[in-house]
Amino acid sequence: MILSALDRFFGLTRHGTTIRTEILAGLTTFLTMAYIIVVNPNMLGEAGLPVAAVAVATCLAAGFGSILMGLMSNYPLALAPGMGLNAYFTYTVVKGMGVPWETALGCVFLSGVAFLILTVAGVRQIIINAIPKSLFASVAGGVGLFIAFIGLKDAGIIVSNPATSVSLGDLTQPTAALSLGGLVLIAALQAWKVKGSMLIGILATAAAGWAMGLAHVKPAAYSLDALSSTAFRLNIAGALNLKGGLGVALVEIVFVFLFVDLFDNVGTLVAVTKKANLVDQTGAIPRLNRILLADSFATIFGSMAGTSTVTTYVESAAGVAEGGRTGLTAVVVGMLFLVALFFAPLVQAIPTAATAPALILVGALMIGALAEVEWEDPMVAIPAFLTVIIVPLSYSIANGLAFGLTSHAVLKLLRGKARPADIPLMILAVLFVARFIYLAKG
Repeated sequence: MILSALDRFFGLTRHGTTIRTEILAGLTTFLTMAYIIVVNPNMLGEAGLPVAAVAVATCLAAGFGSILMGLMSNYPLALAPGMGLNAYFTYTVVKGMGVPWETALGCVFLSGVAFLILTVAGVRQIIINAIPKSLFASVAGGVGLFIAFIGLKDAGIIVSNPATSVSLGDLTQPTAALSLGGLVLIAALQAWKVKGSMLIGILATAAAGWAMGLAHVKPAAYSLDALSSTAFRLNIAGALNLKGGLGVALVEIVFVFLFVDLFDNVGTLVAVTKKANLVDQTGAIPRLNRILLADSFATIFGSMAGTSTVTTYVESAAGVAEGGRTGLTAVVVGMLFLVALFFAPLVQAIPTAATAPALILVGALMIGALAEVEWEDPMVAIPAFLTVIIVPLSYSIANGLAFGLTSHAVLKLLRGKARPADIPLMILAVLFVARFIYLAKG
């Protein structure tokens, strides 16, 4: 009875799949993205959020988002707090701009609401059409370099140097040596195509760190008290404080959260649905609005639980490769995240040296998107390059986006290729120029 109901609801037979295949696909996707349970809390922990609480919030948001996606859209797409967006939250918003993490969570909430409104109103399509497709890949590549740079710094492999800005660290130091060992281990597991290589590598490196005395295990039993440290602590009023000194900056933060989430989703959706052969004859993605609605609700939920923007994971392609074709795969992923919830607080015992290799290799996976850029065309290559290089060197995704979009608009004008359809792009470019002027005066 239950099996036939699942078949009817998800259309398993129609999509040429089975419950067993969908479950295995969900497990595969979960294993490839479970590293976020460890990496996200440590990342947001540097912003001052309680690590154990963020671990619980991460599992809750990923569980809620993935299950909602499966039920609403019937696609094998899993969600969790996004890499890159959590780095922007921590290093640019909280550490760089001095915004309290509660207010930053309020900005995440507002970006989710804005995403929801834009999706319902159909404005999303106008924005998507205004952005050159070539910048999708360059943003992904720039964020990949950003994440990898953070991992190299956390590992002590790259250190600050007054003479050259940065230089190679002392690789004989325990943290650097352990991180390099973890890097080799995860890379080898990935080369052998071992499922869950990130998670296995993190746990193995953490065990070595404990043995070396680089971390102290402080077991913490699961308790809802941990979540109370971040749940509903978001400061929406502070994020709406346009009269304060951070007014323009807060608008920028909400915009970047919204912008990166929107286009990260678009790139992921295109890649995963094409791989699963779930696009229609015109190349469009059926039920796209349902996908984006699920994503916006997940971001709103995540901000209330106490984590950064929730987004669709490209690791969903791993489950698709195992045969996942329906939302049942995403539901399985969500249920596994909810099971992991009861062990989440234990991530406090994971040393930074164990998560740094994962950050480096996640960056490596993301930078592969740069192969899609038409580097032989200066109109495409120059904005793409500026985007890629500015993101890590300025420690800001917003700066990279601003340089890429503005340079693309300027080149179109100078080349005489601007059209009426480019008016939204020109408006965005003017806004970015105004942003640079504001930052210079500030």
